[in-house]
Amino acid sequence: MSAVCGGPARTLRVPGRHGYAAEFSPYLPGRLACATAQHYGIAGCGTLLILDPDESGLRLFRSFDWNDGLFDVTWSENNEHVLITCSGDGSLQLWDTAKAAGPLQVYKEHTQEVYSVDWSQTRGEQLVVSGSWDQTVKLWDPTVGKSLCTFRGHESIIYSTIWSPHIPGCFASASGDQTLRIWDVKAAGVRIVIPAHQAEILSCDWCKYSENLLVTGAVDCSLRGWDLRNVRQPVFELLGHTYAIRRVKFSPFHASVLASCSYDFTVRFWNFSKPDFLLETVEHHTEFTCGLDFSLQSPTQT
Repeated sequence: MSAVCGGPARTLRVPGRHGYAAEFSPYLPGRLACATAQHYGIAGCGTLLILDPDESGLRLFRSFDWNDGLFDVTWSENNEHVLITCSGDGSLQLWDTAKAAGPLQVYKEHTQEVYSVDWSQTRGEQLVVSGSWDQTVKLWDPTVGKSLCTFRGHESIIYSTIWSPHIPGCFASASGDQTLRIWDVKAAGVRIVIPAHQAEILSCDWCKYSENLLVTGAVDCSLRGWDLRNVRQPVFELLGHTYAIRRVKFSPFHASVLASCSYDFTVRFWNFSKPDFLLETVEHHTEFTCGLDFSLQSPTQT
């Protein structure tokens, strides 16, 4: 596994672990959480790595082991030490980086692998959403030991769930059923169903600068932008990856810039507002590239 920041690559290799997700801390500059698994998540255990930058690259601050592969990670929005991971055994785990042992709590309701977890960024609501291979999305309050609500409607594996950074109680999900769906917690149901690709959709993200704009990345190697005010056609399509797109993220600093990573081993940076939309292709990985994030503190860290 390698974790890379902007400018010269900063790399940390962890033998026997494959990285599935990387998330920068919203509090501590440069701190990075990585969810990893043995044997590509097919068998074995998982490890949550907490990494800090140093002069020589990245150093391990703390690690936590779990008895199944870890597939995603999200930081708390109200405590700099707390985060949640999700795993192949259908559970979510709550960790505290200030404590060497853990987890503090385990939430076990999904009946199959949990591939996605996200903590709401909206002030006033401490909610977490998870998406699973059991075709359900679950809503959690981390202070409560059980889920608050279960959302059904997808007809295949749910690969990605992401809160709107603009609209309280609103989140998106992407699935192997080829749809992007927008959900309303208050209505406990789906608001919009978008047949976004003719292939499994592995990732979605919400634009930080527009409440109506989302992007999807799929097995068909394409990225597509969607305006929720008119979903009949994508507002942009970005082509260049040669294998499935595993994760896509909008930049927190530029309204039309995003990054994607793929099973083609590359990370690509795009600006969908420009005719030559591909800004850069980074080829320093030698395995499937699954995790990707932008730093909230530094425009040069990815």
